[in-house]
Amino acid sequence: MARPILTSLLASTLLCAGASLALAQATPPAAPKAAAKKDAAPKQPAAKPDAAPAAAAAAAGGAEPTLLGQYGTWGAYSATPAGKRVCFALAKPSASKTNPPNRPRDPAYAFVSTRPAEKVINEVSIMIGYQLKPGSESTLEVGGASYSMYTQGDGLWIKNAAEEERMVDAMRKSADVTVKGMSAKGTETTDTFSLKGLSQALDRIAQDCRR
Repeated sequence: MARPILTSLLASTLLCAGASLALAQATPPAAPKAAAKKDAAPKQPAAKPDAAPAAAAAAAGGAEPTLLGQYGTWGAYSATPAGKRVCFALAKPSASKTNPPNRPRDPAYAFVSTRPAEKVINEVSIMIGYQLKPGSESTLEVGGASYSMYTQGDGLWIKNAAEEERMVDAMRKSADVTVKGMSAKGTETTDTFSLKGLSQALDRIAQDCRR
């Protein structure tokens, strides 16, 4: 089943001002549309206060995003790019660390997206904030389970789509989720996202993006 490359599009928008974006759909093994990003390119190691709204605008695919509500650490948004409804929950990490320490990177974000026109419901993706090392292992840990993540550019998606519903259910019930990755330059990263408010945010986008 074809799966959209949402966070790759987000990454290119946040790095290339004025870039024109559309939500693209591609099969994960051949997902080519991520903009190249250098591991040490960001000049600021932490997100600016306006970074989350910028990410939301990018996710809207050129349409004006609407904040449906803020639920704990998660914002619920909707937009209608090219006449197709898109809804997503968005959060940034509550804690991040690198090994070696203090390596610079772009802001990281977690997304849970629903696109009824594409029959996509609660797709989890991470924009990790740097170019991932090709062939490296990335994982998402939640509820005592670890899920292998497919990597492309600076984006992560679950390798086994059949496990995604179970993973989202665990995210609804857990306090936090941990994402581990490795940059193209060998820097190991660990990002922790608080899941406070995620369940309410998902319920809100489900109401706004009914099929």
